[in-house]
Amino acid sequence: MRVWDPFVRVLHWTLVASVAAAWFTREGWGRWHEWIGYATLAVVLLRIVWGFAGPRFARFGAFVRKPTSVWAYAAAALRGRAPRHLGHNPLGGWMIVALVANVVLVTSSGWLYTTDAFWGVAWVGETHDVLAKSLLVLVALHVLGVVATSLAHRENLAASMIHGRKRAADPRDVA
Repeated sequence: MRVWDPFVRVLHWTLVASVAAAWFTREGWGRWHEWIGYATLAVVLLRIVWGFAGPRFARFGAFVRKPTSVWAYAAAALRGRAPRHLGHNPLGGWMIVALVANVVLVTSSGWLYTTDAFWGVAWVGETHDVLAKSLLVLVALHVLGVVATSLAHRENLAASMIHGRKRAADPRDVA
């Protein structure tokens, strides 16, 4: 069944490409790195808008759950008994929030560093560097979660983010 709409999928893979490009241009690329950062911020801002205006599975309200639900899901996942979700599972939903927030912060700190008021200010550059490295940690955890969930539920979640489809709902699945 169709779960991920084309706009979510394009934004997802554009964000992957722009974050990778920003990482690889971090030393000595000057304006290229800055413009890639602006493009990355634009992608995330579009995703935030789509999180409120998009279809069901794109909406934050469909996957951002209460902390109690997240902890219960995490405990079930550690026991190998996490229920399958058609959209994002509770941990995945909060990972999206963490990734989006981190990208907003890293791009904002990068922009701040280019302003006259903060050009060369050590704490701004250090903050940008720490946020960029924390983004890599979040990306690694996201990929690990995708692989673990794919194996646990015997479905290729990365492929579903390409074609937009997931296996039809089972009565035990959570919408």
